Amino acid sequence: MKKVGILGGTFDPPHYGHLLIANEVLSVLQLDEIRFMPNQEPPHKKKTQSVDNHDRVNMLNLAIEGNSAFKIETIELERTGPSYTIDTIKILNSRDSDDQFYFIIGADMIEYLPKWNKIDELIKLVQFVGVERPNYNHLTEYPIQYVDVPAVDVSSSMIRERLKNGRTIRYLLPDSVIRYIEEKQLYGTK
Repeated sequence: MKKVGILGGTFDPPHYGHLLIANEVLSVLQLDEIRFMPNQEPPHKKKTQSVDNHDRVNMLNLAIEGNSAFKIETIELERTGPSYTIDTIKILNSRDSDDQFYFIIGADMIEYLPKWNKIDELIKLVQFVGVERPNYNHLTEYPIQYVDVPAVDVSSSMIRERLKNGRTIRYLLPDSVIRYIEEKQLYGTK
């Protein structure tokens, strides 16, 4: 049985915070792999309209280059409408029935768990792994395995805002992703 971490997100763009979380969970829980799973339409937040799914997957491929334990899971991009975790996990469990899944969430999502679609059913289907995020409470009644991750206060929205204002994004995400953003003139870059 393979132990597989799932890290979902918009990855718009992917940054070192995502990679650090994935690597720490992989190491601490001794998982076999981490799958980065870009959302189609997250129910809890709006996806930016400026970058299409193809570009987000390309940026993820560049970001995870060189780490054979990091993969991309496009299952949510293959469906339309809101991406509910319960539906995704059911599909993964049936498609990859020999794998054990660990669904990685930040403290911002831990607070939000009571509002998740069919959460009581979902917690029986997958092991949740919680990672700390600054300024969020991680107390919950749900069974969550915690992994301490060094705090890196970087977000995709902060990177997009910095690009919009002509500020540097160096050392916030891999150089290969920065080059891709510049070449494709994403997020208003020229």
